[in-house]
Amino acid sequence: MKELVEKINAEYELFLANANAQVEKGNKAAGTRARKSALELSKLMKEFRKVSVEAAK
Repeated sequence: MKELVEKINAEYELFLANANAQVEKGNKAAGTRARKSALELSKLMKEFRKVSVEAAK
């Protein structure tokens, strides 16, 4: 579970950097990367929920 949380943190940092580049500099490619990271974060969050529920049992 610790590895999963680390992956989520790393992906969030990547998302944040790209989203800021898009907003502040108008970088369209960064927007594409940010959207890709958002999808990956969604998958990781679902996995976290599944692991967390199992750990709580």
